[in-house]
Amino acid sequence: MASSLTKDSVRPGTPGSEKTFFGHPRGLATLFMTEMWERFSFYGMRALLVLYLVAPAAKGGLGFAAATGAAIYSVYNATVYLLAMPGGWIGDRLWGPRKTVAVAGTIIMIGHFLLAVPVQACFFVGLVFIAVGSGLLKANISTMVGHLYPDRNDARRDGAFTVFYMGINLGAFVAPLLIGWVADVTNWHFGFALAGVGMALGLGQYLLGTRHLSPISSQVPQPVDAAERAALLKKAGLWAAAAAVFYGVVVATGSFTIDWVLWPLSLMGLALPAFYFTRMRRDKELTADDKSKITGYVWFFVVAAVFWMIYDQSGSTLNLFANDHTANKLWGFHFPASWFQSLNPLFVMALAPVIATLWIKLGHRNPSTTVKFALGLVGIGVSFGVMMLAMGAASGDAKVTPLWLCAVYLIQTVAELCLSPVGLSVTTKLAPQKYASQMMGLWFLAVTAGDCLAALTQLVVGDSFLSTTSFAIQGVIAALGGLGFLAYRKKVIKLMGDVH
Repeated sequence: MASSLTKDSVRPGTPGSEKTFFGHPRGLATLFMTEMWERFSFYGMRALLVLYLVAPAAKGGLGFAAATGAAIYSVYNATVYLLAMPGGWIGDRLWGPRKTVAVAGTIIMIGHFLLAVPVQACFFVGLVFIAVGSGLLKANISTMVGHLYPDRNDARRDGAFTVFYMGINLGAFVAPLLIGWVADVTNWHFGFALAGVGMALGLGQYLLGTRHLSPISSQVPQPVDAAERAALLKKAGLWAAAAAVFYGVVVATGSFTIDWVLWPLSLMGLALPAFYFTRMRRDKELTADDKSKITGYVWFFVVAAVFWMIYDQSGSTLNLFANDHTANKLWGFHFPASWFQSLNPLFVMALAPVIATLWIKLGHRNPSTTVKFALGLVGIGVSFGVMMLAMGAASGDAKVTPLWLCAVYLIQTVAELCLSPVGLSVTTKLAPQKYASQMMGLWFLAVTAGDCLAALTQLVVGDSFLSTTSFAIQGVIAALGGLGFLAYRKKVIKLMGDVH
C-alpha cells in the first residue's frame, strides 16, 4: 500500500527530490503504516474488550458484572497512557526510538495473540503486554516523525504530523468494523487474533522500512551510565519484590479479587500527577514566573482530566449501552454493537479540517485557549445530557434508535477538537525549559487521571453507573465545570504570564 503512494526521485542527490510519500520523506510511509496497523489492533481489541468481559460464559465471555468490566477497561486504558512516560524515558536513555518501537510492536503482537487463547490467565497477561507495548510505542513513534525533518522550519513538518494523524484515525475507523464483524460471526478469540495479525503486519513493514528512517532515530540521546543503571535496577527490584510479597500474602489468604488490582492502580493514577506537580512547584531552580505558569497549567490539567473521564467511556459505558439498549439495525441493515466505535474516528477525519479552518477564518476573534477548553468541557457534559435522554428512552426492554449514539459521538468529537489539539500546544508553551519533556508526559497523565476517576466511580456506584441519574450527574458536573473555568479564565490567563 505504502509503495503505491510514493514517488521516485527525478533528481537523485538533490535535497527534497528523494523518493517521497505525498511529498514527504519515504520514512513517513513506514511510520504512517506502523501507526495505522498499531491503532487497528488497539482499537479493534478495545471495541471488543468490555463486551467480552461482561458477556456470560455461555456466550464465551468472562461473566464480570457490568461495573467491574467497565472499571477494568478504564484502568487498562489509564495504564496505557501512564506507561507512555517510562516508554519515552526508555527511548531517550536506553534503546533509542527505533529499537524501542520495534520491541514495542513485538510485545503488542504477542499480547493480542495471548488474548486469542481461551484461558482467562492468558487474557489478563495479554492485556499487560499490550499496555506495556503501547506505552513504549506511543512516546517514541511520534518522535521519529520529527526526526525526518532535521530543519525545524521545514514547511513540510506540520503537514507530516497531519498525515500521521490521519493514519491513526484510519486504523481506528476500520478496526471496529472488521474486527467487530469477525468476532460477531465467529467468536471473541478470532477477533482478538485478527488484531494480532494487524499488529504483525505493522511490525513486518516497520522492520522492512526502517532503512528509510532518519539515522538520528537509532541514537540514544542521553544514555544511562552504569551507576544510574544499577541504581534504577535496584529500585525496580525492591518495588517488584514488595509488590510480589504483598500480593503473595493476599493470594495466600484467599482474599484476592480483581479489586485488589483495580483500586491500587486507580489511586496511583491520581497520585502520580499530584506528585509531579508538587515536585515541580517546589523546585528552587525555577523562577517565580515558571511556577506561576505551572499553577496555571494545573487548571488546564484538571479540566482535561474531567473531560477524558467522560470521553473515554466511549469504549466502556457507551459500548455497553450500544450492546444492551440500542437497536443494532438501521434502515434495514443489521450490524454488531462494536461498530459504533468507528463513529468517533470517522467524525474526526471529517470535522478536523473544518474546525481547523474555522479557527483560521475567525482571525482575531479566534477563541483563546481557556475558552476552547471551557467549550470542550461544556460540550462533553452536553453529550452525557443527551445520553441521559437516551437512557430514559430505553426504559424497560425498549431499544432505542442508533441515531442517539450517533448524536452523542458527534457532540463528543466536536468537544474533543476544541480541547485536545490546543492542549498539546498550551503544554509546550507553559512548560519550564527544565521540564519540557516531562510536562508533555503530564499531558498524557491527564488521560490516565480521567480514566482512573471513571474507574473509581464505576467501582463505587456499581452497575447503577449505567443509568439516567449517573449520566445526568456526570454531564452536569462537566458542564458546570466548563462554565466555572470560563468565569475564572482571567485569573488563569494572569497566571500564564506572557503566554496567550
